[in-house]
Amino acid sequence: MAEKVKASKSRLYKLNGKTLKRQRPQCPRCGPGVFMADHKNRWSCGKCGYTDFKK
Repeated sequence: MAEKVKASKSRLYKLNGKTLKRQRPQCPRCGPGVFMADHKNRWSCGKCGYTDFKK
């Protein structure tokens, strides 16, 4: 079984001058604060299971 690795906060945000930019999209079902996992061909939410395929 694969080992779970927690995402660090430094990977989720990027600092541009005085503004903070989110690197990953947020889940439309769960709302703000729940980031979606980045897979090869899709974005997926680990909390509710919502999946959005990349184009």
